[in-house]
Amino acid sequence: MVKSPSSRRATVRPEGDLESPEDVEQLVKTRERVKAYGEVFTPRRMVHQMLDLVSDELETAPGFVDKTFFEPAAGDGNFLVAILQRKLDAIEKTFPAERWPTESLFAIASIYAVEFLPDNHELAQASMLNLFAHFHERTGTPVDQSTDLWLAARYLVHANILLGNTLTSQTHDGEDLEFSWWNRIDDVTVQRDPFTLASLRGASSGAFDFTIYETYKPCRIDQVHTGVSH
Repeated sequence: MVKSPSSRRATVRPEGDLESPEDVEQLVKTRERVKAYGEVFTPRRMVHQMLDLVSDELETAPGFVDKTFFEPAAGDGNFLVAILQRKLDAIEKTFPAERWPTESLFAIASIYAVEFLPDNHELAQASMLNLFAHFHERTGTPVDQSTDLWLAARYLVHANILLGNTLTSQTHDGEDLEFSWWNRIDDVTVQRDPFTLASLRGASSGAFDFTIYETYKPCRIDQVHTGVSH
């Protein structure tokens, strides 16, 4: 995975918006949160400067849709939203319209994160889904909450954006943080391969991973929410 350039939380606003004094104040929610969690939000301009450093991976490189990004301290999701926005913009420029629904799902599947605070975690997930829905509404694809497109997007977001502690690789209940590698087989088909965050550290240290993972049959990416396994 390509890590985002900073683990500091960020605040990203729509392109063209000017930063106001109110924006500056939003860099910190409360003094108590700063003391307890070191929560300081990154200015929008800095977020985009950081992502400019990996713009090829995000927007133009071969296989850019599937290039993975991991944010270890997601905050309320502003780095995640900025990454997804760039991928969606590039998808719109690169692929014919009939490919946009599936490619946009593969884009979501490529973005991973962990967030420690529940309120930030909920907002991060909601922000990604709102951006996804807005993209398809703008381009004329039905994406209400009864469609497979929406259900698959929500499933991917919930599977990839987790609540827990990156430093311990565990949830707040002490369970291992488990992600899934969404291996693209063709333009519409994906193979889900679960793994724990801790196993990535084990791989780098040469340790064996004895976790027994559930296995999943290949399926269309717009059907991942059906949870077919074997």
